[in-house]
Amino acid sequence: MRRLALRTTCALLAAAPALGLAGPSFAAEETQISHVEPDGDSVRILVSVPEGAEPELDGVTVTVAGADALASAETAEGATVQVERTAVLALDTSDSMRGDRFAAAIVAAERFLDVVPPDVRVGIVTFNSEVTTTLDPTTDRDAAREAIDGLSLSRGTLVYDGAIAAIALAGDEGQRQVLVLSDGANTNATTIQAVTAALEESEVRLDAVALDQTPAASKRLQEITDAGSGTVISADPAALSAAFTAEADSLARQLLVTAELPASVTASEATLEVTLPDGSGTLTASAFSKIRERGAEPAPEIAANQPDRVIEIPRNAMYAGLTALGLGLMILLGSFLSMAAGGRAPATVEERINAFGGEGHTAGSRKAEKGSTLDSAKAAASSMLQRNRGLEARIEARLEAAGSPLKAAEWLLLHGMIAILSGLVGFLLGGGPLLLLGVGLGTAVPWLWLGHKRKKRIADFNSGLADTLQLISGSLSAGMSLAQSIDSVVNEGREPIAGEFKRVLIETRLGVPLEAALEGIAQRVQSKDFAWVVMAIRIQREVGGNLAELLNTVAGTLRERDYLRRQVRSLSAEGRLSAYILIALPIGMIVYLLALRRDYIMPMFETGFGLLMLGAAVVLLCLGWFMMSRIVKVEV
Repeated sequence: MRRLALRTTCALLAAAPALGLAGPSFAAEETQISHVEPDGDSVRILVSVPEGAEPELDGVTVTVAGADALASAETAEGATVQVERTAVLALDTSDSMRGDRFAAAIVAAERFLDVVPPDVRVGIVTFNSEVTTTLDPTTDRDAAREAIDGLSLSRGTLVYDGAIAAIALAGDEGQRQVLVLSDGANTNATTIQAVTAALEESEVRLDAVALDQTPAASKRLQEITDAGSGTVISADPAALSAAFTAEADSLARQLLVTAELPASVTASEATLEVTLPDGSGTLTASAFSKIRERGAEPAPEIAANQPDRVIEIPRNAMYAGLTALGLGLMILLGSFLSMAAGGRAPATVEERINAFGGEGHTAGSRKAEKGSTLDSAKAAASSMLQRNRGLEARIEARLEAAGSPLKAAEWLLLHGMIAILSGLVGFLLGGGPLLLLGVGLGTAVPWLWLGHKRKKRIADFNSGLADTLQLISGSLSAGMSLAQSIDSVVNEGREPIAGEFKRVLIETRLGVPLEAALEGIAQRVQSKDFAWVVMAIRIQREVGGNLAELLNTVAGTLRERDYLRRQVRSLSAEGRLSAYILIALPIGMIVYLLALRRDYIMPMFETGFGLLMLGAAVVLLCLGWFMMSRIVKVEV
């Protein structure tokens, strides 16, 4: 039975030379290009010629994209460098093959093995109620005959599974063809779509021999061959042997043409045309195919008026330079921050007095000279912010909430330097598209980091607020005033509460009402809990009452709310973790591909359609993050 399958496969190859392995079809005798295999700066072409043709190998000519190419031809069987050729027969061994069909299949397969060229690798897959790889592709004809002799029949017809197994067995190298021989319908849940997907991925040609010549049976096999760019051959037991013999002959008539790629052709795909003189005329075949591996296009020639020396920077040197540049910019940023912080440090009394003397004036002048460049940059940033008061107010509010000592102009300078540095890194790593990505990250990440610091500081403030109120209440009960109680918080409290209350004391000493100074804390840290505390203090100072007892009650309420908030956060942790993973997966995959499979992912950054897909992915990620954050966020 397996031999029958193999013979049938050969018959199909004869009927469909484009199968990838076979030469001209016995059903359509014509010259065809069966397979094209790139090989550096040359290309090997398998050409199938009709029966009876006598091509003159010395007269072969080849054009690549219309340009003449230096070429030579020889028989495929005796070629010096051979192209791998593989034929896999997927044979139906169900009970419906009993009788003459099975006997004819065995004879046809044996006849095929006798005639097929010895370099063609033959594999056999059988299917009934299960799929079996009877013979891996091999040139061992004795093993193939032994496999065919050992075939047996059983129930069931897994046509689609058998075709998928045969496609996989054909491999991914050289000229490959699968021939399906069947007389029944598929009897399991596997669909034609599964076969189609396997064919599209492997690019194997698939043909079929229909032993059941009814329209319904032929239609089922036609669906498979349409996906595999093949044909359906109607055959009966008497015609099988002739079909397999014709296929073996077509394999023996294949020619191997080797052509050097013209220097003017730089594309990875092109139209090939092969012409062979024949005693009765000319044999011509053409096909559009891949002629070199992607990314192997030759570099453009240097113009005559340009120097012929090209300086190539080693990759390690480029990365070393990038690292040095990054370190230099980091040092520059550190110097900027230290100078900014030093410029804001309050001067001592001695320094203020010396500033009016000659020595102090000279020192101040030297300091101004050193910081002139930085001062100029800060002045330019301040001037820009003055024209956009809303932006300045937003930056200052976020800086204060985050506890940052920077001013709005200083933050704007720092933010711009980070954006420029990340854009430069992206440009050095991947050119224009990654430059835009780097600038985008350098613009967004610092602002998001500032928001993260702000949220963390607010959370720290709220978590320590109940203990702070308890401390103030105890101080009041001990006979201290409210101002003295706040001073004890400054001395014994922890950040950020101690720093905020220290600011309250300073403001009150400058004449700001205590309630107004406390409201400033609520506005800066955006704490609703503390806003209620300020409201309670204001009401108590207006109408009277026991402030210590009131603060104790508020502290107890805040502890309960904080406990409930932590409990809700624990219960929603799984949802948040899922959101983090789902958002990080596509981003991590892109980073992984950029690092290890750069040629695979770069079309996403270099083509219009790829950039459109990236934009859509970013929008969908943001939408997904927004929806998941709303789901897991519970207000307490």
